[in-house]
Amino acid sequence: MHSTKLRSEIDLQKIVIFGAGKIGRSFIGQLFGCAGYQIVFVDVDNILVERLHARGCYPVIIKGDHEEEIIISNVSAITAFDVEKVTQEIASAGILSVNVGKNALIKVIPLIAEGLKIRYAKYPDAALDIILAENMRDAARFVMEQLQLSLPEDFPIERFVGLVETSIGKMVPLLPLAEVEKDPLMVFAEPYNNLILDQKGFRSQIPDVKGLSPKTNIRAWVDRKAFIHNLGHATAAYYGHFLHPEMVYMYEVLEIPEVLAFTRAVMLQSAAVLAICYPDDFSAEDLIQHTDNLITRFRNKALKDTVFRVGQDLPRKLGDGDRFMGAIRLAMEKKMPCDLILKAMSYGFFFRAKGEEGKEMLADTNFLARLNANFETTLVKELHLHPEIDKSLMETLKTYYF
Repeated sequence: MHSTKLRSEIDLQKIVIFGAGKIGRSFIGQLFGCAGYQIVFVDVDNILVERLHARGCYPVIIKGDHEEEIIISNVSAITAFDVEKVTQEIASAGILSVNVGKNALIKVIPLIAEGLKIRYAKYPDAALDIILAENMRDAARFVMEQLQLSLPEDFPIERFVGLVETSIGKMVPLLPLAEVEKDPLMVFAEPYNNLILDQKGFRSQIPDVKGLSPKTNIRAWVDRKAFIHNLGHATAAYYGHFLHPEMVYMYEVLEIPEVLAFTRAVMLQSAAVLAICYPDDFSAEDLIQHTDNLITRFRNKALKDTVFRVGQDLPRKLGDGDRFMGAIRLAMEKKMPCDLILKAMSYGFFFRAKGEEGKEMLADTNFLARLNANFETTLVKELHLHPEIDKSLMETLKTYYF
């Protein structure tokens, strides 16, 4: 708890959010903004920063049965390149959130470390919690290791810094270009607004913010997100595109009975594994209900989530430890079936969906070209499968591909 003295120096109602993108604005910003927090975005996009700072607010359009507009106010923004301003904001913030993606996270952490040094020098009793709004396993351990590289050896990280892992379940579609032209600060989002986070990660009091859902075993919830939600979403995109490459939206492909049935079967195969892995957190019935609820959300016509958005970034989504291979690893560990999950993964090798501008993601196009040229080498070097341990898996994938 912060002392009374610190309450006048640290703004407990201020959140600094690294990453003013879709999740930053439509999820973290929305939750804390609606709870009355002052929001300070930090981003490398100078144009976005200038617009947010000048206007001081932005709209979130909720796409569901009934469309709703929410204005998030009390907003400011600073460029990540202004180290002095960023570190001062960190030093006086009530809480931080980071939602920039793993690759950018490595660049952000040294900046956060500088802010932590200043904060500790001024307020050594004012621990700072950092919400890690990243879709990655072991996010806290990764950030801890990176922070240790930028902080003095005697810095009391364990006591002074709370690393709060999350399970990000909110779906935020790509904004159509026509809407971006109307208002570049606008974001669309589904009605779902529940942020699952690690109760044990906090070093200060958990904020009284509607929509925060603390859990004692965050690993179970992170895996549920990756190996049911992410797995099912990608399965529908890849199989739907394989059967009907002309279709644009997720709700379209999920109106095809064959796609709907296969997607649900893949999700349930993974759910059965999770029920065995985490019996104290989920029952089989819980996970079946969760699966069906997710499919309903995937079929949200108003959201107009695209097959392109959901399926793009193949090297990451097909890589070891992610939605397909991560679920397969757990299934193999528990000696449970994973044939449907492996089959679903193989459809990603045929994914050539295009975005609104009529172009494939260049990194995906190049990846698929390398896959076609040298299948097994690409699986090993780029998806990080093991040439010996995963030999059987690779042979099965090869039969699906050729």
